[in-house]
Amino acid sequence: MKRHGDGVTCGGCALSAAGATAAPLLWLSIPRTQRHLGGGFENEGMDLTVLLTELPLVILGGAFLPLLALTVSARLRERRRNAR
Repeated sequence: MKRHGDGVTCGGCALSAAGATAAPLLWLSIPRTQRHLGGGFENEGMDLTVLLTELPLVILGGAFLPLLALTVSARLRERRRNAR
């Protein structure tokens, strides 16, 4: 089995880092999250458990989904190249 070059590996790492950074930023801009973290008067209604429950999943999803997409596209490209 032929291994992909360092460019694909570096691209996967860069996509993972970008996804892990962008996902929490997007998550923080969603109205549902703002409602939990924004709170009311004197922090009434603040629910900080979303930081412990949702945030790790958002970061992991943001890191792994771009990496999965890159892996699938690299496999498909390799199959097309081998079919010729």
